[in-house]
This record gives sequence, C-alpha cells and structure tokens, in this order.
Amino acid sequence: MGFGLGNLLQEVIGGNTSVENHFDQIAQGSPAELISQGLATMFHSDQTPAFGQMVGQLFGQANPDQQAGMLNQLLSSMGPQVLSAIEGGAGGGALSTILAQLGGTSASVTPEQAAQISPDQVQQLADHAHRQDAGIVENMSDFYAQHAGLIKTLGGEALTIALSRMANTPKSS
Repeated sequence: MGFGLGNLLQEVIGGNTSVENHFDQIAQGSPAELISQGLATMFHSDQTPAFGQMVGQLFGQANPDQQAGMLNQLLSSMGPQVLSAIEGGAGGGALSTILAQLGGTSASVTPEQAAQISPDQVQQLADHAHRQDAGIVENMSDFYAQHAGLIKTLGGEALTIALSRMANTPKSS
C-alpha cells in the first residue's frame, strides 16, 4: 500500500472523510487478498448484520453476471454432499426449490437463472451454507474482493470495519 493510500485509510477510519466516497480508491490500490481479509472481518463482526443477510443484500444490488458469480461461488463452497442432501429434500423444501430453479447441483448458474432468484432466497442459501461450513465467509470474501464496488452498498459502518482490518494488517515485504 502506498503512502497516500495508507493516509487515506487512516482518514476514513478516523471519520475525517466519507468511507463510501473513497472505498473504490482504497480498493483499487489494495491487493485482493487484503480486501478479502477486511471483508471477512466485516462479515464475522457482531457490529454488522448476519452473514446471510449481507449476502442477500449484496445479491439484490448486483447485476445478473455478478449474481450468477455469487451463486456459483456459494454453491461450489457448499460442496456436493450438502447440495445433494438439499436437492433430495433433506435441507428443507425452500432450499430444494431454490436449487431446482437454478438447474440442480451439477449445472453452473447462468445470469438468466440468477435473475429469477430473490435476495431472500440467496439469504436462505447463505445462512444454510454458513451453518454447514463457516469457511464460506472467507470464500465469499474472496469473491467480493474481486467486485469491491458492490461492498459499498452495505454502508459506512460495514466498510469502516473492513477498512480497519485492512489498515491493521501487517504489510508483507
């Protein structure tokens, strides 16, 4: 991170400038791994809404290509055994219905399919995935680090948590 970027991070965290206005600039000047770590901290924080709720909110703000990417990441992170159990009805009727809408467990979700899924349905999937494997947070954080513009829609408090983590991560040489 350059000297100017570090100063900008400190100004944003200190409340001297709007986090939403500068998040893009900070994200563009930061490695994806650092952004991902900040986002994972944000998703795990007790100062932000639940993981599934934030994933659903982000899905609602995304374009169809991003939505398809989110769903593919979420489904691939769940693993075939969990998905098969859901598809077979063991995960609950609502979740098996969502998987049926997406073409089952073996297909890659298309933007057209993703556009048919609601943010509430994505929240249900994310909540289920999180209960099955807490590592889903890091996997989704990696995805969102590649689409950092979406993160701005979560608001200043969530962004400040992510940026605080980024600012306090030791820089590797």
